[in-house]
Amino acid sequence: MHSLSRTFFMLLLAVAVVQIAGCAKTGNLSPYANNGEIRRDTHLARELHQQASAQLLEDEAEAERLLRASLAADLYFGPAHNNLGIILLGRGELYAAASEFEWARKLMPGHPDPRVNLAMTLEQAGKVDDAINAYDAALAVYDGYLPAIQGKARLHVVSGRTDKSTHVLLDEIALRGDERWREWARLWATKLNMYDR
Repeated sequence: MHSLSRTFFMLLLAVAVVQIAGCAKTGNLSPYANNGEIRRDTHLARELHQQASAQLLEDEAEAERLLRASLAADLYFGPAHNNLGIILLGRGELYAAASEFEWARKLMPGHPDPRVNLAMTLEQAGKVDDAINAYDAALAVYDGYLPAIQGKARLHVVSGRTDKSTHVLLDEIALRGDERWREWARLWATKLNMYDR
């Protein structure tokens, strides 16, 4: 992936991190080793997730430990699945990341971020059609969600699957994106207009 696409991918990934407030301490627990007993300490899960969120950019190993502890406290705490998926995606563990994003998607039915993260994972796995569908799912949950629009437009461009909808996406990015995204959208809108003639 060339430098500009990698930068945009990392910007999308950073936008998709879910934050929830709180704080607490725990040991190194596996979220899936419940020995038949379901734990539901959502308050503790939220506190551990907040600690993990603060560590995501500074100490990934600690963030992962805290996220797994959060899920050990409450396996059904969607934001922890989402952020654990982000760590796994960053390491290139696509199957494990997709699994975490699927958990988060099911547990957070009204939130677009797990769908955007799943789309990025599918894209890295070379599943362009599935990735576009995941971006569309994020937009179905949250119409006009800019990270989904940006991801879908970028995927159209890099996969060579541009169509009339690509122009609509680029126009939206040029209007609402940050400066780097606006420049990118204007550049590609110009290039695509040249090809359309």
